[in-house]
Amino acid sequence: MFKGSKLYSIITGSCPVCQKESIYANGQLYKPSETIKMKERCTYCNTKYKIEPSFFFGAMFVSYGVGVAIAIAVFILAYFFLGFSRLQSFFAIAGSLFILLPVILRLSRSIWINMFFKFDKNA
Repeated sequence: MFKGSKLYSIITGSCPVCQKESIYANGQLYKPSETIKMKERCTYCNTKYKIEPSFFFGAMFVSYGVGVAIAIAVFILAYFFLGFSRLQSFFAIAGSLFILLPVILRLSRSIWINMFFKFDKNA
């Protein structure tokens, strides 16, 4: 349904140009040594993922924004809807950010790389 959009590529972690394969070397999120290990190139369209040295340094800033958005969402859910105290809400935020760290890392890298590449339906 969303194939061909940046949103599809970001959510699935697929190649931003052809969207035919994952940009990550391993599908296991919660294996610490494999979480952010990426392929060098796409096997379908030959897109080089790392444009320059330290390219994904910018994903750190995206990661901060994604983390803040998750923290706000968890706070609103915990404090206003579940009736937690501020301290309990803080622990809920800390726990959710710890558990979702691999997801945040991959999501931020996917957002960052999609800022620099466009989908090509002919690729």
